[in-house]
Amino acid sequence: MPKALLLENLHPQARAILETAGFDVVTRTGALDESELVDALDGVHLLGIRSKTHVTAEVLAQAPDLVAIGAYCIGTNQIDLRAAASLGVAAFNAPFSNTRSVVEIAIADIIALTRRLTVFDKEMHAGTWNKSATGAHEVRGRTLGIIGYGNIGTQLSVLAENLGMSVVFYDAAEKLALGNARRAATLEELLAVSDVVTLHVDGRPGNAGFFGASQIAAMKPGSILLNLSRGFVVDPAAVRDAIVSGHLSGAAIDVFPVEPKRKGDPFESELCGLPNVILTPHTGGSTEEAQESIGQFVSNKVRDYLSTGSTTLSVNLPNVALDQPPGVHRLAFLHRNVPGVLADVNATLAEHGVNIEGQLLATRGELGYVVTDAGSPVSDDVVEALRAQPEAVRLRLLS
Repeated sequence: MPKALLLENLHPQARAILETAGFDVVTRTGALDESELVDALDGVHLLGIRSKTHVTAEVLAQAPDLVAIGAYCIGTNQIDLRAAASLGVAAFNAPFSNTRSVVEIAIADIIALTRRLTVFDKEMHAGTWNKSATGAHEVRGRTLGIIGYGNIGTQLSVLAENLGMSVVFYDAAEKLALGNARRAATLEELLAVSDVVTLHVDGRPGNAGFFGASQIAAMKPGSILLNLSRGFVVDPAAVRDAIVSGHLSGAAIDVFPVEPKRKGDPFESELCGLPNVILTPHTGGSTEEAQESIGQFVSNKVRDYLSTGSTTLSVNLPNVALDQPPGVHRLAFLHRNVPGVLADVNATLAEHGVNIEGQLLATRGELGYVVTDAGSPVSDDVVEALRAQPEAVRLRLLS
């Protein structure tokens, strides 16, 4: 029975799907540090995490039984994907399942900050009736600048236009503008015209420190900043200085450079206590609907990989879409992508009298993935001969 370890309070659907598929599932509520994770992965074939648990090359090197990692979130920068691939460990994420939840909290933040609802709320709870329109605005007619025009940015673009906002976006890659949104040629152009700037960039190392004091200084006086992407993208000290000086009229921050590992742990930030600043505990994608969808999506992906070899939407292995036809014995062979491997595989199979009924090959960078269906059982001699090939990374026999 394959064993799965699920960390960080994943939705019950994640466990239910894996248990139905025959996994022995162990769940833990919090994240684990490196040494804890090494110990916990003994005998584990499948690891499920969110954003707090870091799967380093050192962890992977000490987890020989690990076959797949499910990141039950959008980001995968907490996983050493290259090291995982080199050891034949597939990684999957949920690139679409919580985009709507992030978009909705962005819309909520934009309206709340533009209307200064946080200030009114605090004063009312303190017993002060301060009815005033000063500093409160409609979002209609204002300009939203979206940095990162991917799955979240494009959805946000459409909804913001429906609210009457003008949308300008900036992305390093070429992207199709939706609706009446227009592309800014440079980041500076976007910052100069936007009343609200929202960041939706990915977790690649090059984005660390991407948005600091100079970028904030280039924003319009009185504008608003949102960061719902990655904690290391924005300099919180620069945000604080801009709020205190009045250059920014508000900010909403959902992600932080250092975040507590477990629910209930203390949280500290230089942004605490500032006026018209919304702080949320990395819950941009944390709605019940999104977490259920993520639990279903990622668990189905890792289940299918272990049972059929399908790597569709894997973030680190060549992508091959597979089902499991009855009566077929399948060899899933991950190897270094060099010339001649497929010929050597087929020569080995022919030498041992294995008849090939179907075969697929895909490559991705340094890796190749050849999946072969045989019409008869595959002997241990065949498996050992393939594993002995110098280009072999990982071979799995799926029957």
